[in-house]
Amino acid sequence: MATAVQKITLSSSRDIPFNKLVLSQSNVRRVKAGISIEELAEDIARRGLLQGLNVRAVVDADGVETGMYEIPAGGRRYRALELLVKRKRLARTAPVPCIVREGGIAEEDSLAENVQRAPLHPLDQFRAFLALREKGQSEEEIAAAFFVSVAVVKQRLKLASLSQKLLDTYAEDGLSLDQLMAFTVSGDHERQEQVLERLAQTYDKQPYAIRRMLTEGAVRACDKRARFIGIEAYGTAGGTVLRDLFQSDDGGWLQDVTLVDRMVAEKLAADAEAIRSEGWKWIEVAPDFAYGHTYGLRQLRGEPASVTEEEEAARETAQAEYDRLSDQHADADDLPEEVDARLGELEAMLEAFETRPLAFDPAEVAAPAPSSASPRTASSGWSGVMSARRTRCRSKRSMPLPPRPMMQTMWHRLLSSRRPHPMPLLSPRRRTASLRSPTGCSRS
Repeated sequence: MATAVQKITLSSSRDIPFNKLVLSQSNVRRVKAGISIEELAEDIARRGLLQGLNVRAVVDADGVETGMYEIPAGGRRYRALELLVKRKRLARTAPVPCIVREGGIAEEDSLAENVQRAPLHPLDQFRAFLALREKGQSEEEIAAAFFVSVAVVKQRLKLASLSQKLLDTYAEDGLSLDQLMAFTVSGDHERQEQVLERLAQTYDKQPYAIRRMLTEGAVRACDKRARFIGIEAYGTAGGTVLRDLFQSDDGGWLQDVTLVDRMVAEKLAADAEAIRSEGWKWIEVAPDFAYGHTYGLRQLRGEPASVTEEEEAARETAQAEYDRLSDQHADADDLPEEVDARLGELEAMLEAFETRPLAFDPAEVAAPAPSSASPRTASSGWSGVMSARRTRCRSKRSMPLPPRPMMQTMWHRLLSSRRPHPMPLLSPRRRTASLRSPTGCSRS
């Protein structure tokens, strides 16, 4: 004979006016944690009360109900409602959805409501943000609705866009959150899954190792080639830059290496053509030169070409006019067009004096290169960054004009121990093409 299963009875629910509710001393939550009362109040004002309060009738000494109800579970929601009432955004007699409990222990109800509540898995939050984004909400709107920064929303959306295989592995605790973040460096799902398979066969599973595997072959933004062509120019040419939203990436990684090398070659060729027009016998340019390429070369040192009295007088006149115009319009927000044009002309004239050609000793130029076993280095003798252009006064917040491109030493095989060539008395400035790695940036 089967035993009858005893049916349970759920507590009744009803709407109780807010002014009939009071906090209970039986609430086990004492420490403030999580979202603030103000943020919760704003959320209730926007969406309404999504979860009712757990209440018990207040009785007097004789056990007679007083018409008031205490709240052993839901104190934070009550305080948020109370804040809305104080700010005149909710009526004091507004009905509040409540579950009326009878019997049992109030502290047990409060503890059970907090302990048995399972927190949302991070992956569910990522997917929820993505669902809101797909339904038309902007990143700013999502951030405002959930009281987080826009950067946090971008990070969550980036995590949700990873390969489904990675997300399934993360859901099964096969990946940590830090490891999952590392995979966001690349948006290529196939590449992500390849690295996931490699990760299962390697000992080093740290996030930095994942980032290294995902970006191997790419060019770092601090690489000498990337700095030479410029990230903006690379992007304009259609190149893709991989970025890390979760930690500093020094500008990211340039993914299209072929495009980078082509742009470097084109820019070097253009710079070489400009130098060739100065009259050099021949020029050799490359991103890198092999070790020992300077064997048999020697260094030529030039002196600035002499300035005639007429040229010096012209320079002083131009400088005086430049200073006078700058002082007259120092407090102007915008320069008149004719003044701005004149300053540009004067600036070009002054710059021409500063960058005048160098002259070489004809005897030293015509001399054969040394043939000793210990070679002497030959180069133009200038290395490093060219001096910045002069600053033009444009407003109270005078901004300097952009500096010249970074030009570093390029080797010139101008002399041969067998056939010395005459050296033209032209400027050897901007002799560069060997892209030495900038200070603080390692080779990729």
